[in-house]
Amino acid sequence: MDFTDTLTTVGPVFFLLLLILQTICRYMHNKPQHYGPNTYPIIGCIFSFYNNRRRLLHWYTELLASSPSQTIIIQRLGARRIIVTANPINVEHIIKTNFYNYPKGKAFTEILGDLLGQGIFNVDGGMWHMQRKLISHEFTARAMRELLVTTLESEAKERLFPILESASKELLVVDMQEVLKKFTFDITCRISLGKDPESLAPTFPISRLANAFDAASAIIAARASVPVSAAWKIKRALDLGKEKQLKEEIKLIHESIMEIIHNRKNEEEAMRKKDFLSRLIASGFNDEAIRDMVISFIVAARDTTASALTWFFWCMSQNRGAEEEVLNEINVMLKGGQFEIETAKKMRVLHAALCETMRLYPPVAWDSKHPLHDDILPDGTRVKRGDRVTYFPYGMGRMKSIWGKDCSEFKLERWLSLEENSASSNNGGIMYSGVSPFKFPIFQGGPRTCLGKDMAFVQMKFVASAVLPKFELQPLDTRLPVFVPLLTAKMANGFKVLVRKRYKENI
Repeated sequence: MDFTDTLTTVGPVFFLLLLILQTICRYMHNKPQHYGPNTYPIIGCIFSFYNNRRRLLHWYTELLASSPSQTIIIQRLGARRIIVTANPINVEHIIKTNFYNYPKGKAFTEILGDLLGQGIFNVDGGMWHMQRKLISHEFTARAMRELLVTTLESEAKERLFPILESASKELLVVDMQEVLKKFTFDITCRISLGKDPESLAPTFPISRLANAFDAASAIIAARASVPVSAAWKIKRALDLGKEKQLKEEIKLIHESIMEIIHNRKNEEEAMRKKDFLSRLIASGFNDEAIRDMVISFIVAARDTTASALTWFFWCMSQNRGAEEEVLNEINVMLKGGQFEIETAKKMRVLHAALCETMRLYPPVAWDSKHPLHDDILPDGTRVKRGDRVTYFPYGMGRMKSIWGKDCSEFKLERWLSLEENSASSNNGGIMYSGVSPFKFPIFQGGPRTCLGKDMAFVQMKFVASAVLPKFELQPLDTRLPVFVPLLTAKMANGFKVLVRKRYKENI
C-alpha cells in the first residue's frame, strides 16, 4: 500500500478524531453554566444516568436540592434535553402563564397514545378544549356527585367492610393496596360505564380487564424511562417482548369498552343509566372518541385515588398522633350519621392529612411538556423548542426551600396553620388549605387543573371516614416502603397489614 492509499484510508479517521477533539475542547472552554449531573460531549450524562437508573427519583431530588434555582438539565445520548424543575415560579410559568407554549407534545402522546388514544389526557388544542368543556359540565352535575356517594356507600357496605371484618376476626394478612385498587376500580367502572366488575367481591375474582389496565400502564411507564426511545419503538414495530404484550392488553381493553358502548347504545333510551358513558353517548361523540375518554377516566380516577389512599393509611400507621386527630374530627363531624359531601368539605384535619400524604407521596411523580417555541423560564433557564420540560411534584415535596427544614416529616400543622378560607374552591370546600397549586401541583394548575379533584377528595374522605373509626391497620413491615413511579405511583410489594377492630361499639 503506497502513501496515497494510506492517506486515503487513514485520512477520514484522522479527520473524525480531530473533529471530536475540537468538539471536546470547545465544550470545555464554553461549558454550559447549568446544574445537573456530570455531562460530556456526545454521550451526555449516560454514565451517571445508568448508575442511578434504579433510584431516579432520589437522584433527581438530590440534584435539584443542590441547584440554587431548583432546576437541572439532563442531557442523554440520543435524546433531547430534559429540563427538570422543582421551582414553583417555573411551574406556574409552564402550566399557567405560558400555558399554550407548553403542550404535552408528540413525544408524550406517542408514549401513551396506544392506550389513551385521543382521550383528554393525551391531546392538546381544540380536541382538549372540547372534551374539557363536556367533562367539566358532567363532573359538576349534582346527579354525578349523588351517584358517587351512593356507589361508595354500596361498595363499602357490601364488600369493603366484610373483607376487613373477616380479616380482623381470622387474623388474616390483607394487602390494602390491592383492596383499594379493586375498590376504586369497581367505583370507577360503576360511575363511568354503569357496569359493576365486582372485583372486590368476597371471592376476589380475577378481573381480566383490571389486569390489562395494570399491565398496560406498567409497560407504558417503562417506555418513558428507556434511555433511548428508539428501543421501544423498534420492539413495537417488530412486535417483540413487552411491546407485543402491550398490544394484546390494549386490544382487550379496547374490545371490552367497545362492547359496553355498543350494548348501551342498543338499550332503550328510557332504560339508559345516568353514568358517564350514557352522558357521553347522548352528547353525540363517535364510538372511538367515547372509548378513549372512558379509558382516560378509568386510568386517572382509579389509580390515582387508590395510590393516595394506600400511602394515606401507611402515613396514619406511622403517625398515630396525626391519626388520632383525624379520628376525632371524623367522630365529631359524622356523629354516627351518614357521610355527606357538604360535611366532608368541612373536614380540615382529614383534608390536611390527605394533602400531607400527597405532598410526600404524589400519585403522579412528574409531568412533562414539550415547548413549541424557545423560551426562558423565570429562573433564567433557557428552553429550546422540542426540549422535554418536566416539573417534579415528588421532588418539590422534599425541597427545604419550599417546605422548610422539616420537609421530610409528616406534619398536619403545615396545613392547619394556614387560613381556613384563604384558598377555598368555588363550591365552598377547602381546596389546598392556602397553598398555591404551583407549590403543590398534585392536581396540576392553570387551564389543565384536574377536573376530578373535588370528586377525588370526596372519595378519599369517604374511605378514610368509613375505615378509620372501625379498624386499625398495622403494617407487617414498618420499614419505609419503596415508592414506584409508574404512570401512577404504587407501593412496591403492596401494603400488607393486620386488621384490628378499633371500637367494639362501632362494629
